[in-house]
Amino acid sequence: MHKLYFFIVAIWITGCQPAEKKPAEEEIPTERAETPVTVSGISNEPLANYAELNATSSFLQKSFVKANANGYLQSNFTRPGQYVSRGQLLFTITTKEAKSLGNAVNALDSSFRFSGTNNIRAEEQGFITQLNHQAGDYVQDGEQLAVISNKNSFAFLLDLPYELRPIVKQRQTVELTLPDGEKFTGQIAGEMPAVDPTAQTQSVFIKINASQDIPENLIAKVRIAKTTPHSVVSVPRTAVLSDETQSAFWIMKMIDSSTAVKTPVTKGLETPERIEILSPRLTASDRIIVSGNYGLSDTARVKIVQP
Repeated sequence: MHKLYFFIVAIWITGCQPAEKKPAEEEIPTERAETPVTVSGISNEPLANYAELNATSSFLQKSFVKANANGYLQSNFTRPGQYVSRGQLLFTITTKEAKSLGNAVNALDSSFRFSGTNNIRAEEQGFITQLNHQAGDYVQDGEQLAVISNKNSFAFLLDLPYELRPIVKQRQTVELTLPDGEKFTGQIAGEMPAVDPTAQTQSVFIKINASQDIPENLIAKVRIAKTTPHSVVSVPRTAVLSDETQSAFWIMKMIDSSTAVKTPVTKGLETPERIEILSPRLTASDRIIVSGNYGLSDTARVKIVQP
């Protein structure tokens, strides 16, 4: 009995001894993650605020060619799209009486020299944009035969919102861009003395000097300067970030070779490519992140890569 007691006590003492400590695993140091970014410097160059509007090409003056007698179109010297000069022969009409009589009058007395043919000539130079009849058709006096669009009256019609009227002045130079990317310089030539009652827009004429013929009803982009260009401190548009409500704006500025900090900014003029920074004051030596900046924390570790 006593031997059993001492045996249980020995087992209990052995179990209560602390276990040997295992050597602690060595912690492997890990480097902080670096976000690859591209940076850009600060620009100090002229910048202006522009408005982009649509303008439609149009011939402001059109000449209507009409028959000068009842009769038959004997000849037609035109075709759609043809350019005609002032005074050019377009049609000949044989009157109804001449068609009926034929050469009977001349056979009776040749001194009459009766032909019964009338010539119709172009009153203006331009393009034949509409052709209503062809040779052999019977037409009545005053009936429309064709339409000539006066080349000298070609212009772009800009529907200008009336609130932007103060920025458009007579003989002001504007930039037009066609759908194929070709650009022209135009000049404000005049305006209509009326406003569209629904859209509250006023039609403005823009004259251009183009070496090629531009078709009618072509829509071009017109760029009009809202402010006079002046030198400002600006950054690429992609460098400026904002919150969901677009009430706060900031940039990520490099403070050393691998650290960027969030810097709140106040915006000024904006163009499709650049944004003016009113505050804080940036210097030519500052570097701003332009890609890879979305979602970075206030202080972020980054790695500059080539764009």
